[in-house]
Amino acid sequence: MTTQIGADKVVHRGPSTAGGDDTARPRRNRPLISYGHWWWALPAVAMVLLVHYVATAGGAFYAFTDWTGIGDFNFIGLDNFERIVDDPTLLGSLKNTLFIAFGFLILTNVLGLLLALALNRTLKTRYLLRVLLFMPVVLSPLAVSYVWKFIFDFDGPLNQFLGWIGLESWQRPWLADPGLAIWAVLVVMVWQTTGLVMVIYLAGLATVSPDVEEAAALDGAGTWSRFWHITAPSIRPSIAIAGTLMLVQGLRVFDQVMALTNGGPGGATETLATQVYKETFALGNFGFGAALALMLTAIILVFSVLQQMATRDRT
Repeated sequence: MTTQIGADKVVHRGPSTAGGDDTARPRRNRPLISYGHWWWALPAVAMVLLVHYVATAGGAFYAFTDWTGIGDFNFIGLDNFERIVDDPTLLGSLKNTLFIAFGFLILTNVLGLLLALALNRTLKTRYLLRVLLFMPVVLSPLAVSYVWKFIFDFDGPLNQFLGWIGLESWQRPWLADPGLAIWAVLVVMVWQTTGLVMVIYLAGLATVSPDVEEAAALDGAGTWSRFWHITAPSIRPSIAIAGTLMLVQGLRVFDQVMALTNGGPGGATETLATQVYKETFALGNFGFGAALALMLTAIILVFSVLQQMATRDRT
């Protein structure tokens, strides 16, 4: 309904309601919480700052002291870091950490990508196989490590199986051999985590158009050429995510080492994370343990940034 008022003023009215009130009422289009009210996020931001950054900064401060966890402490500057550089045991732990991290990064990504390619589209049982391959990811790393420790025992199932098939010469004390123990740790880590990498790559492969691959195949492109020029560029974000996650997880490995070997035999599987635990809680050198933890944090940060730079999308 339209009502003329005066010479040039028109008021639009809607249909009359049962109560006779036909005055148009403005509707509330603004949300209950406006996006401009950023202060609603302040409690969460304050909690993150307090728990993560303030606590981390406090721990970093103790890296420059000789605190033993009780009583007073003295500021000693870079003495803890000089001790790390001069200690061959700690340098060996750093080498073990880097070996496990990069071995874990390469093996999980290669195997995860191969499994994702195999279970992407054509296989009829792919959904069941995806579930079975992902199941180890949801298990506790400690529980998995203790099961594998039983398997690797000299009288365990692995050596018994080798003897049963006539390969007695292959039987080894897998966790007591300094040359094999670190490989055993790596096998356990890769076995449990490859399923996660597979899922990440499956998500990336879902964005690759089958029509483009079919067109390339009709033009004569081979399997490797299609993967390198079509699939790999399309899943670059998945490669970056999987690479970063596996690199960080490999650098801070702790559970598997403690459960399988406790850093042995003879320090052959000691990592920076296990050294942080032992120096801090077993020996009471909280200042020195904080220095080790700070160095490990810096290493993780540097390698993560380098990895992101290597896998970023340059298009």
